[in-house]
Amino acid sequence: MKQAIQIGAGNIGRGFMGALLEQAGWHVTFADVVESIISEINTKKCYTVHVQDRECAEIVIRNIDGVLSNSPEFLDRIAQCDLITTAVGPRVLPIIAKTIAAGLRARRAAGNTSPMNIICCENGLRTTTRLKNEVVTHLGQEDLDFIEQYVGFADCAVDRICPKPSFESPIDAAVESYSEWDVERSAWKGELADVPGLTYVDDLLAYLERKLFTLNSGHAICAYLGSLKGYTTIRDSINDPAIGDIVYKAIWESGEGLIREFHFDADAHHAYIDRIFRRYQNPYLEDETIRVGREPIRKLDPADRLIKPLMTAYSYGLPVDHLIFGAAAALRYDCADDAQSVEVQKKIREEGVEAALTAYTGIQPDHPLFTRILDVYRALAVAAKA
Repeated sequence: MKQAIQIGAGNIGRGFMGALLEQAGWHVTFADVVESIISEINTKKCYTVHVQDRECAEIVIRNIDGVLSNSPEFLDRIAQCDLITTAVGPRVLPIIAKTIAAGLRARRAAGNTSPMNIICCENGLRTTTRLKNEVVTHLGQEDLDFIEQYVGFADCAVDRICPKPSFESPIDAAVESYSEWDVERSAWKGELADVPGLTYVDDLLAYLERKLFTLNSGHAICAYLGSLKGYTTIRDSINDPAIGDIVYKAIWESGEGLIREFHFDADAHHAYIDRIFRRYQNPYLEDETIRVGREPIRKLDPADRLIKPLMTAYSYGLPVDHLIFGAAAALRYDCADDAQSVEVQKKIREEGVEAALTAYTGIQPDHPLFTRILDVYRALAVAAKA
């Protein structure tokens, strides 16, 4: 039986990759630093994925176990497994890289030359490549030769809304019915794994940016605008006519940039935009704005969901009147429980919003969009008080 390790036993790991792999006949080991979750997995030996959509379902996941990712046993599992997937957040990848490198050294020492693949299922561009770049810094030449021959680092694009669960069992997961998991074919080592719900693609960048520019971009804008108006869920936020209008027009603007960048079929992409917008409105998902909006510094990065679609559309001379709400609203996001939000607000208080805008987005004061974003930022303050 094929053995997979899912690093990150949170809702996404359990509800998305772990569930798809187990349903495809794999044994899935969940690795995490949270002892209570790993203990619950090993005690109950199963959990339920609750599909909360227009057609609801409950899927029981049984062929599983758990291991602490800071334990020696974790290295043994890496030495013997066929696949590693991650759902830990891009910022955690450098932290787990050293442990993965140690596991790969143990794999070489054990003489295991069976093909193995690693896939980072994170919201970001080329996160598997970023992990590989960190892993190799911990390896010697013989180890590097080994992984070059036997270990694949395949980038992917993942798409499934997995809101914070609220079930009696702490390991049950909530998901929407829609899912997309696109893996770069050329980086895969060995025979392609047959996993329903996993698709191998050649032009991965197009899939990565389509999702980032559409689902992730609109999701974040909705969360930040909703938070400013006091909404706690995406559903309530998107159902506010003013917010819904901005979000829809923003992902339409980003879509026009994508169509030109990747030569997408315009009608097909517009249909994709409509499908994404309907997913935000799913009445069965109680997705929280605080979850979607967390880590605003990461989301304001020039390569991430707010700034890259804005700059891409602008580079083609396209309208960006609604995309600029993303950066402006993210700078307004004030959440005392989010360390990055606290940092942003502190910088704005001490150095001014202009300094924060440049520091986090890379947009310079002489760029035409700089003052336009600041104008919206100030207008949002007035709107929030109205």
